[in-house]
Amino acid sequence: MPPKKEAPVVVDIESSDDEGSVEVVRRVADDDDRKPAISNAARIAAIAPPPPPPPAAAGDGLESRSFWKAGNYAVAPDMKLASDSSLLEYARVHPKFLHSNATSHKWAFGAIAELLDNAVDEIRNGATFVKIDKIDILKDNSPALLIQDDGGGMDPDGIRKCMSLGYSSKKSNTTIGQYGNGFKTSTMRLGADVIVFTRAIRAGRATQSIGLLSYTFLRTTGQDDVIVPMIDFDISGHWTEPIIYGSKNDWSANLQTILEWSPFASRGDLMQQFEDIGSHGTKVLIYNLWLNDEGIYELSFDDDEEDIMLRDEANQGSATSLNKRTAAVQAHISYRLRYSLRAYASILYLRKFTNFKILLRGKPVDQYIIADDLKYSKVVSYKPLAAAASKEVAVETTIGFIKEVDHVGICGFNVYHKNRLIRPFWKVTSDGSSKGYGVVGVLEANFIEPAHDKQDFERSSLFIRLEAKLKQILSEYWKSYCHLIGYQPPGFKAQKVQKGNLSPMGVETNAQKQSRESHHLASVYEGVQLNPSTVSVAANVRQVSIDGQSNNRKELSVNQPIVGSAMGSENASTNGIESMSLDQICDENLQLFMRLQGHKEKETELLEMVQKVEKELEETRRKCASLSSYIETQRKQNLLQQHARKV
Repeated sequence: MPPKKEAPVVVDIESSDDEGSVEVVRRVADDDDRKPAISNAARIAAIAPPPPPPPAAAGDGLESRSFWKAGNYAVAPDMKLASDSSLLEYARVHPKFLHSNATSHKWAFGAIAELLDNAVDEIRNGATFVKIDKIDILKDNSPALLIQDDGGGMDPDGIRKCMSLGYSSKKSNTTIGQYGNGFKTSTMRLGADVIVFTRAIRAGRATQSIGLLSYTFLRTTGQDDVIVPMIDFDISGHWTEPIIYGSKNDWSANLQTILEWSPFASRGDLMQQFEDIGSHGTKVLIYNLWLNDEGIYELSFDDDEEDIMLRDEANQGSATSLNKRTAAVQAHISYRLRYSLRAYASILYLRKFTNFKILLRGKPVDQYIIADDLKYSKVVSYKPLAAAASKEVAVETTIGFIKEVDHVGICGFNVYHKNRLIRPFWKVTSDGSSKGYGVVGVLEANFIEPAHDKQDFERSSLFIRLEAKLKQILSEYWKSYCHLIGYQPPGFKAQKVQKGNLSPMGVETNAQKQSRESHHLASVYEGVQLNPSTVSVAANVRQVSIDGQSNNRKELSVNQPIVGSAMGSENASTNGIESMSLDQICDENLQLFMRLQGHKEKETELLEMVQKVEKELEETRRKCASLSSYIETQRKQNLLQQHARKV
């Protein structure tokens, strides 16, 4: 059956109607109107801006003068490109821009998260999984990164929009993608080349497409424009038929370019990549992965067969022995997410998926909802000032202590935007302050806009007000709950016995003393976290009256021993416990608390000293190595000179 033929098409560039960005489109042209110079491949370029509109009438004004909202405008529907190229010059996109554009991702995991977002957005189109894995390229035995989902896939128009700069068709309030730049920046951040395989069914027509975005190809062949070879097939019938827009030569040229610069040597190898996609879905293969400064792959696939590591981050701290506290910190997810993709993906989305899985190297990622794992948690409602205009609902922040608070002092807020983590463990307190020790908050801030790499927020006035509000939330929570983990709240002062609370004879009565001790105990409970055993003892204090005597004896429960003693004994006898007054118990606990704080400060100082000494040792070793190399060089030169004299 001969291949299907459609009206010839010339690849042109048109501005999208949502963000003033760049879109690759196809327009039908007559045979005598075709432009061979650009019909052989899809080109990505920008157009010159249209003439400025006439001044607005008095009183009309602008919708918004805010920089972050100035791009929210609609292009006139009748706006068209000039047919005469002399009337309108095209601004071309040099291939180097692909690299420059990708530098918006400072972190490789941020780039991978962009590709995960695309798969998560496909849940509305039936996606049930996204898998991330490593495969080996047979051509050169190098690793490649595979990201595949079973979403709706892309038809020929869709893959061209995907390969375009700045185009985004995602307008739903629930979709994560919005800038139309994530695929290009993320793939180019991870590797020099990417090939995309996709299948889709649109209006009863089944298609499959292949697109190649190769920085290696563009740079090696000296291109001065971004060329993206793409080929399409109609698979609605019993046979796979090429979809030809221009001529067979153009289609064959695109296929040949893909075969030459992709990991696949034949058309059969390309077709084989569709076998595990099914009737719809997308497979992204990133190859020629970037290296680090040491000349090895930035992504490590060998450290853990069920994970993908960031090599440079994973190696930090592994060379030296770690004390127990440092090891506990590095075992916490707030630290592991820096180098473990599995840890990062586990908290990347705020809400658990019901019928969707993230498969990392064949094993599902267990989502970790931090808010469900906090101690003494509470929910604080916050309504942004902009909510009245945008009908934004109140933002609920869940705040509490991490369960590892006894060993790990991690603190900060995990701020999400449209279910996606933007800022993990954002510390809003000043460095060196103990306020907020172990306190973590979780919130979804859809009223502020994330940066293009989705690793931070644009620093707008709403963001600044949010930061101030989070500081207030943390301060209020700390003041009310810090005693539960052994910290003294701000402004706490132990109540003193008033001299006026005496009987006319100058002796404190039993009722007065009992009332004073009750108030004293209440104040201590409110201000300082007592040792659990001390609290149990104090809770079982009973007043015993002895006839004819003014002897107040405290009968304490001996079932709960007191941990620690101001007299230096850690295991007090029953008689010793009974002989202690309530004031002594409280004073002892305060002394232990102060000693604990002193030990913590001393430990911090020692850790800083160890780090300083290690740096000095490393510098000394470096100098020693340099001197040894210099001496060895001089020795060899002297030997050569002596040998030359003898000759």
